[in-house]
Amino acid sequence: MVDDHPMIIEGYQNTLLATKKEFQHLNIDIATNCDMAVELIKKAFDSGSYDVCFFDISLPPSKDGVYNSGEDLAKLARQYLPDAKIVILTMFNESFRILNIIKEINPDGLLIKSDLTSSELAEAFQHILVSPPYYSSTVNNFLNTTITSDIYVDEINRKILHLLSQGVKTKGLKNHIDLSMSAIEKRKKHLKLLFSIEDGKDESLLNEARKMGYL
Repeated sequence: MVDDHPMIIEGYQNTLLATKKEFQHLNIDIATNCDMAVELIKKAFDSGSYDVCFFDISLPPSKDGVYNSGEDLAKLARQYLPDAKIVILTMFNESFRILNIIKEINPDGLLIKSDLTSSELAEAFQHILVSPPYYSSTVNNFLNTTITSDIYVDEINRKILHLLSQGVKTKGLKNHIDLSMSAIEKRKKHLKLLFSIEDGKDESLLNEARKMGYL
């Protein structure tokens, strides 16, 4: 379980331990930042595996800047622990944020924290073990409506947002991303349209991206 709020992890642990089936044995490792989580994932690759990995989306980044969110950790877990069930928990409930998580991660469980109760967490856990995926009500309500692909922020666009947030200038982006300057400019323009940035400023784009949980 990865979440930067120890009290939340404690609540999850207590719920799952109190509601597990009689034949189930739970051994739960916890991490409160990306560095701790990466270490546990790689350790599990060497010495065993995890049945289920819970990742909060908003987490303190790794010291090397490679991992900046639960999405990054979920991708690493998919690589190192292909048999593990991946569960994403997040406060972000905007429709395009949900779509982005599903397209990028295709998680076995996607739970919006504002939907979550102890009973639903227990139900979700058992469901994911046997017959994934499990989506909480906000996710299901969104998926039952029309989905447009125009609201998808792919990995390259997320990297552009992250680099801009770290102070990298537009002309310096090509030193970090294997794209031409014109391709990068087109992606920035698309991002500003996506986030409805009317003044054209990078600062406004970053502010909106933070609000929606992309930074």
